[in-house]
Amino acid sequence: MTILIDQPELGVEAGVNKLDNADNELVLDGGFVVPQTNSFGHTFRDYHVESERQQGVENFYRTNHINQTSDFVKRMRTEYGKLNKMEMGIWECCELLNDVIDESDPDLDEPQIEHLLQTAEAIRKDYPNEDWMHLTGLIHDLGKVLLHPGFGELPQWAVVGDTYPVGCAFDKSIVHHKVAKGNNTTLPPAALFIIRYHSFYALHKSGAYRHLMNEEDTENLKWLQIFNKYDLYSKSKVRIDVEKVKPYYLSLIEKYFPAKLRW
Repeated sequence: MTILIDQPELGVEAGVNKLDNADNELVLDGGFVVPQTNSFGHTFRDYHVESERQQGVENFYRTNHINQTSDFVKRMRTEYGKLNKMEMGIWECCELLNDVIDESDPDLDEPQIEHLLQTAEAIRKDYPNEDWMHLTGLIHDLGKVLLHPGFGELPQWAVVGDTYPVGCAFDKSIVHHKVAKGNNTTLPPAALFIIRYHSFYALHKSGAYRHLMNEEDTENLKWLQIFNKYDLYSKSKVRIDVEKVKPYYLSLIEKYFPAKLRW
């Protein structure tokens, strides 16, 4: 099945388009207001400011950088490529994330399902006709179910945090550098690219490793840069009414995934 999607306009940074001087808040296309600070009163993705989360995040990345080796990644790709751990629906997986708090995230200490719905709902408001992107917002962090006992109970350093290539030198833009195809989804390639690389900040924020990209990656990167604004700036203490939005996302799951996922 071929799905055609409109690409963002070349040469225009997707997402943020103006600064509202009245309240000093960035505004995304469609009216989504971007806060200047996270829920702890600090700027987003500030890994050096002293806060109640800072030490834990720094310790996480130290362990991550020591253990995320090429050999480890190859072993995990082989092990989880079998898709023999579990068969479960997407919404059921989302509910498993009720108990997960990402140790690598300096901006949020809420359960992950809150972050998934905040991202999806913010995108839905600004891009009401791109339902594939709404669903992408919902499932973009679903890989964190690998922390759950039923999926292998991997340690957080093996599952969460920023993405970066292994087997080559660390770029200085990597945080603390000093220390779905197998399930027959009909989501477009841009959605799969977003899911895989949304935490690859060294690429989509700092421009590192672009020599590893091909032409299709370059096109998909435009959608990822749109998505990133919502993934990052929608994090807040404002709760989403889960039961109210659940039927809509169940309908998207049924549309783009023909059966329960194999993990």
